Amino acid sequence: VQIASLAIRSGNGLLLKGGKEAMRSNTILHKVITDVLPDTVGKRLIGLVTSRDEIADLLKLDDVIDLVIPRGSNQLVSQIKASTKIPVLGHADGVCHVYIDKSANMDIAKRIVIDAKIDYPAACNAMETLLVHKDSKLSPGLDDILLSLKTEGVAIYGGPVAHELLSIPKADSFHHEYSSMACTIEFVDDVQSAIDHIHRYGSAHTDCIVTTDSKVAETFLRQVDSAAVFHNASTRFSDGARFGLGAEVGISTGRIHARGPVGVEGLLTTRWIMRGSGQVVNGDKDVTYTHKNLPLQ
Repeated sequence: VQIASLAIRSGNGLLLKGGKEAMRSNTILHKVITDVLPDTVGKRLIGLVTSRDEIADLLKLDDVIDLVIPRGSNQLVSQIKASTKIPVLGHADGVCHVYIDKSANMDIAKRIVIDAKIDYPAACNAMETLLVHKDSKLSPGLDDILLSLKTEGVAIYGGPVAHELLSIPKADSFHHEYSSMACTIEFVDDVQSAIDHIHRYGSAHTDCIVTTDSKVAETFLRQVDSAAVFHNASTRFSDGARFGLGAEVGISTGRIHARGPVGVEGLLTTRWIMRGSGQVVNGDKDVTYTHKNLPLQ
């Protein structure tokens, strides 16, 4: 319903494909949507695809479909990206990091880490990897955070350093997105090591630094090349509604053109309209350009 409203608001036609487990509900919702559309808009603006077999054929229609927005598992998104020439808006992975710097307020760090992991573990903006400055590896504050995670039912796995130091099971991969009550922890030398780790193993979704050092925070915010980068705030804030965008069509980790939570503005492009009376460029000879802002209509 939200995505249909975004399509209508941005003047886009839409083909919806929901999960098979909600097929009957989707059919009713589609009828509600089309019933309220006025004739000036057209009932056929919002279509419903019910068969999975139709998807492969639709993905071949790059001459008539402008954009595909897949929402679902890594496997689904990766498969769609690999099987179409149509531009794809979205992300396959949500490997989000929280980095606790040596100057972090550990009470704030604990609040952020707990929220980022357990508020909604299956969400793409949930924390999957906790990075900790090496100077904090034996601190009571870190012990408290790890105990709180375990108390909440979170399984903790370690990178090579944390595995040895904390005597916890070794993580299979830093690329893994748990999407459940589990996470990886690893120790890093400094903020630059944290940034390098994020760029090597992250998915450019949402990453956070917890620190009281403004210079370190600024380094992290400027250098981490993710769609959303936070200082002292939970990764769970990476959301269209929470960003004030209204309804959200998805999250884009691409660089062009929409990035981060995508609302109605991300579904709009620009048209340039020129009205003249015979003007020509002629190498810009004897032409003076006067630029001024005009109100959008």
